[in-house]
Amino acid sequence: MKNRFFLLDLLETSIRNMKRQKENTCEHCSTEFGHFYSHLAAEDLALLNDHKENLFRRKNEILFREGQRPQGVYCIREGAIKIFREGIDGREMITRFVFPGEFVGLKAIISGSPYAASALAIEDTSLCFISKNDFYQIMVKYPDFTRVLAVLLTKMLEQAEERMISLAQKPVRERLAETLLFLDRSFHPSTHNGSRNYLNLSRYDLANIIGTAPETVIRLLSDFREHQYISVKGRKIFILNPWELQRIMKYG
Repeated sequence: MKNRFFLLDLLETSIRNMKRQKENTCEHCSTEFGHFYSHLAAEDLALLNDHKENLFRRKNEILFREGQRPQGVYCIREGAIKIFREGIDGREMITRFVFPGEFVGLKAIISGSPYAASALAIEDTSLCFISKNDFYQIMVKYPDFTRVLAVLLTKMLEQAEERMISLAQKPVRERLAETLLFLDRSFHPSTHNGSRNYLNLSRYDLANIIGTAPETVIRLLSDFREHQYISVKGRKIFILNPWELQRIMKYG
């Protein structure tokens, strides 16, 4: 009987490992990369799978620092990365967050310039690393692949422009409501609004995103909580009424 259970456990472990190995291949990636790389020829996919490196970064671990030379591009499978720069006063300025199915370091690898910002894991994160030589070869061989990259860069530029407009024109209360909704959609893309998922960000990070002081964020979160738009447990923020936050975002 013991041998039977041992064999069953061994079989289940083997199946889990096989499934994990399959998901770690580019064509079977559970994120958008599965569709993205599926257009490559079989021999190029095999080369990419052989050459890419599977990485893991724990929460608060640096991926790269501003000023370093890029050696390749990162694809996020699980987790989240924040991209930030240091201001003159040493204060962080968060420029964006990167989520599963998105590239990290794409602009630097295409331009050949040093990283303009640093990248840090805000939760345990699994990534794939593709060397710049392999990535360049794919870009040259597949024009459609390069066209999609151009579209991605264009979207990133549009998002940056929208954020600049938001920071310049919207009051802080509207910016916070907009940011909470954006982060909730980004961190939990497959769940419905009002779920029990939560955002686990420091008030310092939230303040950097919307361009205000942490004390202002704390005061506004307290106001949102009193009106039952959100609930707060320590650092965790639960979105209870996304429709009201959306109204605030649009009309103040």
